[in-house]
Amino acid sequence: MFEAAEGMRAEYTELATQMADPAVLADVARSRVVGRRYAELGQIVKALDEFDQLTEDAQAAAELAAEDPDFAAEHAEIAARLEVIRDKLTALLAPRDPNDDRDALMEIKSGEGGEESALFAGDLLTMYLRYCERRGWQTQLLDSETTDLGGYKTATLAIRAPGHCEPGQAPYGVLKFEGGVHRVQRVPVTESQGRIHTSAAGVLVMPDVEADEVEINEDDLRIDVYRSSGKGGQGVNTTDSAVRITHLPSGIVVTCQDERSQLQNKEQAMRILRARLVAQAEEESAQAAAAARKSQVRTVDRSERIRTYNFPENRIADHRIGFKAHNLDHVLDGELGPVIEALQAADLAERLAQAGQRDER
Repeated sequence: MFEAAEGMRAEYTELATQMADPAVLADVARSRVVGRRYAELGQIVKALDEFDQLTEDAQAAAELAAEDPDFAAEHAEIAARLEVIRDKLTALLAPRDPNDDRDALMEIKSGEGGEESALFAGDLLTMYLRYCERRGWQTQLLDSETTDLGGYKTATLAIRAPGHCEPGQAPYGVLKFEGGVHRVQRVPVTESQGRIHTSAAGVLVMPDVEADEVEINEDDLRIDVYRSSGKGGQGVNTTDSAVRITHLPSGIVVTCQDERSQLQNKEQAMRILRARLVAQAEEESAQAAAAARKSQVRTVDRSERIRTYNFPENRIADHRIGFKAHNLDHVLDGELGPVIEALQAADLAERLAQAGQRDER
């Protein structure tokens, strides 16, 4: 795997030349692709340079230690640093989802459980907002439909990381494992007998793609406008500012009403539609490959029950990897790091195992 990385040095140099080319800079789509690949390779080349330097230092220290035992401690320290950078480089070179470096769109929908499910969907929305705040990510609520008790029937959230992230640390690469059915067990506020109820909410995480990256035929769209009932400000309920877009070939329907103008709502609806089309294509591709490879955690299947939030026991359990923790109150406050890191580690181990199997063949 490390030998293959050597060819990336030449590619990295070539990309640097392209980024200074006026023709590339004038082409927005091409410039974006080149810039994204350059940033990805930059992390790999930096780690590769450090690995090579530490390898030379370790060899020199070993030779000195053979002559003078006082250098043994220095050799051990360099060897430890070399092991760390080896693990980092292995992770960087593992086969990965090309969308991992993108920003994300997240849809949260209430499911079984009526009003209690909507309240839980609101709790999930707050949890993700707080997690994003902890990471310094910017969020924007694109569309939502609330209930009388303050719950959410639906909520669509845009999540953006300012600047470039390390590979796999952009919003989509981090949050994609949150997609699926989230189940809650607790006494609802609407329960007068104190009985524990089980309800659920669904989460879909999609890569946020640019308009020129997904081809959508205008003839394939049916666009309806209607009077908004959202929170778009003064006059929002008196004009036909809400937009519903139906993508006829796929049957995907997107509505947007939270913005003040019809044009703004249409732009946001198209943004969500592009993301849903990409997510649908990924799901179809994953299903087609299921016979050859059934991933433990990489899924965009909205019907899969992935996690349970048990309030009486203050417990969170992720069923895909057997993760359990009794700090549900902290998790709902945005401390999602441990469970997400466990999911990422499981996914990395699987990708490395798959790469190893391919190398053996």
